[in-house]
Amino acid sequence: MHHAATPRLRETHDDTAEIVSTLLADFGPHNFQVRLWNGYVWGERARPAFILSLNHPRVLRTLYWSPSELSLGESYLRGDFEVDGDLEAAFDVADYLLRKRSHHHPRSNFPGLIRWLASEPQSVRRPLEMAGALHSRERDRQAVTFHYNLPSEFYALWLDARMVYSCAYFQKPADTLDVAQGNKLDYICRKLRLRSGDRLLDIGCGWGSLVLYAAAAYGAQAVGITLSEPQADWAMRTIRSQGLEDRCRVQVRDYRELDGSSGFDKIVSVGMVEHVGKSRLPDYFRRVWQMLKPGGVFLNHGISQSATYQRHGPSFIDRYVFPDGELVPVSTTLGAAEQSGFEVRDVENLREHYAMTLRHWLTRLERNANQAQRITNEATYRCYRIYLAGSAHAFRTGRLNLHQALLARPERGASGLPLTRSDWYR
Repeated sequence: MHHAATPRLRETHDDTAEIVSTLLADFGPHNFQVRLWNGYVWGERARPAFILSLNHPRVLRTLYWSPSELSLGESYLRGDFEVDGDLEAAFDVADYLLRKRSHHHPRSNFPGLIRWLASEPQSVRRPLEMAGALHSRERDRQAVTFHYNLPSEFYALWLDARMVYSCAYFQKPADTLDVAQGNKLDYICRKLRLRSGDRLLDIGCGWGSLVLYAAAAYGAQAVGITLSEPQADWAMRTIRSQGLEDRCRVQVRDYRELDGSSGFDKIVSVGMVEHVGKSRLPDYFRRVWQMLKPGGVFLNHGISQSATYQRHGPSFIDRYVFPDGELVPVSTTLGAAEQSGFEVRDVENLREHYAMTLRHWLTRLERNANQAQRITNEATYRCYRIYLAGSAHAFRTGRLNLHQALLARPERGASGLPLTRSDWYR
């Protein structure tokens, strides 16, 4: 371990140096640097992967006494610490602290430090106070609009040109984000085996990128639904600008409000199932099954939590980013689909693709930091920066997965599907 040479410090400075050394003694490699408000420096000095700047003594309350995903995230929102450099790599340190928290020295070892930590300030970004029954229509609307009703111009700073807010598909690592998102839209249409004239429903369509692509490139009659009015407005402006009003439209509607006998040839849901909730999955799949014609297919694209992952403490993302979001293992999702009558035809994990997507988003957001803060505010920028980096870390380490499941509604036992997937990879 490398320690910076420092002059004789006061008692409280000695405490902070000892705390940092105690906390990070077993972490390796020490390829980063920690800088304290009192001038103390610990760690790699030549070319650190990132610099963790502790800006206020109270951050040690979180790091030493009570680290959790939520407390670390809130401390970052307050500006108690900053990460310059590779923020995703800093999550390895966060994981280490969460594993180590039960082995810290007792508080009495640092009496001078205790005097500094008498009060805990409130976060500068207020979480949403939810009302109503969990996963009721009204509460789901509150949760979705909390996240997606930020100005579309904010998302445009870091999404691709089509405004696709879901995992891209990289045919090679050098693909740009725009190319990879185009790959994804086409890949979904090929998996659905979309044909001209097919009636397509997109549940949770966002800014309308998939319905636009399906209508323009495949001649589909596409309908998208979202709970976000700004998204729907943006989508309809784009549809009109491309002259596609006769082939696609986007509406502000809950999937539970749709007529169960709509008779769609193909249905897709990209990044929406995470908002449904485990208890509601059977109803979700039953409603989709009812809206799908016999012989049709449904592509369900969503984040799955590893069945072996156990969170340490409350979740920052659940509180500040996606309230009421609920991730379950893919086995739970597929079980609910089968119980609703679907036949599981194909399951693909695009975990690495989502890690790459998130890194592109994070790089773009950081590059446009000043503009992002002007459109929203500093707290929102910090919230999204840590959410994107933390999500990339979660996909890289395997605690999160991204599964595309192709589900069929057979007609008298016949799926209507070809024997191989070769047409997907033309």
